[in-house]
Amino acid sequence: MRMTVCCLLGVEVLLKIVTRWKKAKYETLTRLVSCGTQFRMAFLPRAGRLGQPMSAESMPIPVAAFSGVFSARGVRKVYHTGEVDVVALHGVDLDLGAGELVVLLGISGSGKSTLLNILGGLDLPTAGRLVYRGWPLDGAEEQTLTLFRRNCVGFVFQFYNLIPSLTARENVALITGISRDPMSPEEALEMVGLKARMDHFPSQLSGGEQQRVAIARAIAKRPEVLLCDEPTGALDVTTGIQVLEAIERINRELGTLTVVITHNAVMAEMADRVLYLSDGRIVRERRNETRRAASSLEW
Repeated sequence: MRMTVCCLLGVEVLLKIVTRWKKAKYETLTRLVSCGTQFRMAFLPRAGRLGQPMSAESMPIPVAAFSGVFSARGVRKVYHTGEVDVVALHGVDLDLGAGELVVLLGISGSGKSTLLNILGGLDLPTAGRLVYRGWPLDGAEEQTLTLFRRNCVGFVFQFYNLIPSLTARENVALITGISRDPMSPEEALEMVGLKARMDHFPSQLSGGEQQRVAIARAIAKRPEVLLCDEPTGALDVTTGIQVLEAIERINRELGTLTVVITHNAVMAEMADRVLYLSDGRIVRERRNETRRAASSLEW
């Protein structure tokens, strides 16, 4: 009888502990919804230490000492393919500040897309530290990364990924419907110069117009970060310039940290900073004294 009572008490205590842990984890993920200056969490669940609080002393970069948006230290990415290890990034160090327009420039295979995917929470580094607004993302749980991607980051890819059966307005509305404080689809499309094309289907739009719909979809949730992977790679020069003008306007008017990866050296002229990648390393950095307008670029 006494043993049964002890077992029941033990189960009750265990249930209370689990309930409190789940509540703390939920509150943490809820706080993640507020990004930018409101991005504050009691802890980030770490691989192997889920739910363990993180003190300021254990942080790779203390909150008070870091005023940028992203900081990466020693970021390394290795892909294991059978018996072969492919090293995509070799210990990258990187700082990105609010409102910057940064171009990552390099040939195919230099590690640009891998770095962009890690910054956007689509992939995790094999080693090294990645910090967003003073909080580490390396090793974070998938649920945490999902909220980070949903609320803090906008993505623009080379291919537009629009839903063919939906109009431009409806494609953008897919995002606004799950965002915390979105623009209206109409406002987002107007920002990229498509006010008169909102009710057209993707098949009725040119390649440049489809890419601008994709950009509107990315910015409609008001992300602090916009990550663009070869946004003009599938376009001719004229439509490519129109896309770059839309990206430039978003960076300038919304103050969105914008990172563009490309192999087109001409696009580097429109950036605040240019980071040159080769063989998974940042081999050189250049800061432009003045930014060229996207409309003046030629290639």
